[in-house]
Amino acid sequence: MSGSINKVILIGRLGKDPEVKYTSNGSPVAKFTLATDEVFKDRAGEQQRRTEWHNIVAWNKLAEICGEYLTKGKQVYIEGSIRSRQWEDQSGNKRTAYEIVARDMKMLGSKADADRALAQPQYSERPQVAVEPEPPVDVPSPSEMTDEDIPF
Repeated sequence: MSGSINKVILIGRLGKDPEVKYTSNGSPVAKFTLATDEVFKDRAGEQQRRTEWHNIVAWNKLAEICGEYLTKGKQVYIEGSIRSRQWEDQSGNKRTAYEIVARDMKMLGSKADADRALAQPQYSERPQVAVEPEPPVDVPSPSEMTDEDIPF
């Protein structure tokens, strides 16, 4: 088998409302956080919960849809790929950030679920609304992007 795969599938809840901004060429980009939970038993047999936070970025039509329909606490299915960004901070230290670039998003759960969202997450396997994004035709590759291209 030749080649490689960079694919991520997450089901979680939004940690904040999406922030939608526009690049200098007018492309919409949405940014939000997504929490996923893992429940396990520790060595003492006590149930533990570990929450992992993911930074999600959506472009173009999918960014506009996320900005319009997603809110904090909403349960969503995100499919995309992992992308890293590197830069130097003000002290000259090299920094790296990892993001999930969303290519597909499906809203899950009901409005009542969203209202109870952060109290007790309950995952539903049945999507209510499916949204297929447009192909990212005008999204610059990470090597072509500068910090000025990212509006956050």
